[in-house]
Amino acid sequence: MDKITIRSDRNTDYSFLYKGEETILKAGSVISIADGLEHVVLPTVAMKIMNNLIVIKDDVK
Repeated sequence: MDKITIRSDRNTDYSFLYKGEETILKAGSVISIADGLEHVVLPTVAMKIMNNLIVIKDDVK
């Protein structure tokens, strides 16, 4: 699979599962995942998806 990048535009940390373990994406940070989304579980939040970039937004209220 292709590498994906996840960027946080949030003011708070965001947690998701990667290979069954909780992973923390710090507020305002960026991570890349080499094996694509195959092992990633993203909890429902507002997000924008552009090619191989997923931008995590603040929760919708």
